[in-house]
Parts: sequence; structure tokens; C-alpha cells
Amino acid sequence: MTATTPSVLFVCVHNAGRSQMAAGFVRALSGGAVEVRSAGSMPAERINPVAVEAMREVGVDLTGEQPKVLTPEAVQASDVVVTMGCGDACPFYPGVRYEDWQLDDPAGQGLEAVRPIRDEIRRRVVALLESLGVPVPTP
Repeated sequence: MTATTPSVLFVCVHNAGRSQMAAGFVRALSGGAVEVRSAGSMPAERINPVAVEAMREVGVDLTGEQPKVLTPEAVQASDVVVTMGCGDACPFYPGVRYEDWQLDDPAGQGLEAVRPIRDEIRRRVVALLESLGVPVPTP
């Protein structure tokens, strides 16, 4: 990574589904042009297996991912912070671009319910990458 490489942090409560899927899409679609992290205000013990399966269907492997705790350093090191349903549990730091993506939580849902969440996350990731000037391959 270089000083000009944009950095994105995805934050949700458990860092086990939405934020992990978003980070996975950034990795897959940006070709390394964006530094990406995900974290949770109260991380789960493992990634949601249904989210892992939904991402596997579109060729993104999350099997090696583990939930990570949100730190002030991760927020401060990011150009963009995208929150997903963590409300007041997500910190706000002046000078960082924030987006809040209201998305259904995939926790406890089956694959049929998670697929539309995954597809909406992909759509939003593509828009985010485009706003950062990162070319995105067409499917």
C-alpha cells in the first residue's frame, strides 16, 4: 500500500456478516487498490457460516476471516468508515468520511434471506469504489 491508497473500514456490531461481506467484496473487486478492514463493537466468536456460504456462491472466500475488535487506531487510519447497524456503539472521529448503510442483519437467517443482503452490499461496495475513483470490473 502507498500513501495514496484509500483505506476503508467496515464496522458492525458483531463483525460476523455484513461488514465481513463488504470487506470481502472490496478485496475481490478493487484488485488491491483499496486497503480494507472490518471490525465490530462487540465481535462474535466466528463469521456467520451462512454469510460465508453466500459469498462462496459469488466466488469470494471468507473462510479464513475472523471477527476483529474495533479500535480507535483502525478508525483513525481509515479514509472512509462505513457503519452497519451499530448505532451509538460506533465511534465518530472528525475528519473521517462516514457512511451508514442500513442493511438487514444476516444473523440467524437462512441462505435465501442472506442472498439479497449480499447483493445489496455488493451494489453499495461498487458505488463506494467508484466514488474513490477505483475501476470496478463488470460482471
